[in-house]
Amino acid sequence: MHIPVLLEETVAALAPGPGCVYVDGTLGQAGHATAVMRLAGPTGTLLGIDRDGEALARAKANLARDAVPGRHILAQGAHGDLADIAAANGITSVDAILLDLGVSSDQLDTPERGFSFRADGPLDMRMRNDAGETAADLLARLDVSEMAKLFRELGEERQALRVAKAIDRARREAPITRTAQLAEIVAKAVGGAHTPGRHPATRVFQALRMAVNDELGEVRRAIAGGLNLLKPGGRLAIITFESLSDRVVKESFRAHCGREESLLQGGSAWRGELPRTEWILRKAVTARPEETARNPRARSAKLRAVRKAED
Repeated sequence: MHIPVLLEETVAALAPGPGCVYVDGTLGQAGHATAVMRLAGPTGTLLGIDRDGEALARAKANLARDAVPGRHILAQGAHGDLADIAAANGITSVDAILLDLGVSSDQLDTPERGFSFRADGPLDMRMRNDAGETAADLLARLDVSEMAKLFRELGEERQALRVAKAIDRARREAPITRTAQLAEIVAKAVGGAHTPGRHPATRVFQALRMAVNDELGEVRRAIAGGLNLLKPGGRLAIITFESLSDRVVKESFRAHCGREESLLQGGSAWRGELPRTEWILRKAVTARPEETARNPRARSAKLRAVRKAED
């Protein structure tokens, strides 16, 4: 079962009140949404978005089972398109937006989705598994230098070129279509040159997943669209699980929060990207020890949040 990460901290950052219009751009099983809508009450509105149709079906059932109050609009799509999805549903401004960028427990624990090497399955990794290029397709298409660049930039894999060459040799003998097959190739290529306690294929799997789903591009588009969609004083919170995603969030938030610069003629002027925001959580919030004990996947979670400036 998916356990919502940093639930109390996230709800506090979003500060929903009665009648809140709330967008959950990565709805999952609606764990965070349920807590937010309890506070929004019967006059609140939820726009829940997820690329995974199976996740949306589970979320709908969970919301109904738990008698979650308010109006629920569920839409299949990417969080990068949240502003367009909101407009298509007649929503032009909102009070709070959440993006939980982690892969869900259901996705990780379902071998057929191909996200994990812990159980053999097809090398898929698509968040929306009925459209687009799979990880197997991507590996078959890229040349060695392109693979090495991908593993280095999105996986921060130090042995990127060695791994890319090993994959190239293996695919010349047979197509690479299974998670266990890829994990074995990477493990042999990396050998002892990996972090203790971490499977040697972890970074390669991360890089492929992020590329297949354009994860960094999606979060950039979601931040831009979300900030424009927020009402003045509205709040945007994002939970990340990889250093690359957290860096994009931190840099984007910092640019919109801006800074005051002294002027030669005296006084100061604000410099930054519009719309202007203010920090709620400048320093990332991480899970407490008691949460990581219950849910080890919370160990790498980081929460940051901003509010849209009133002016």
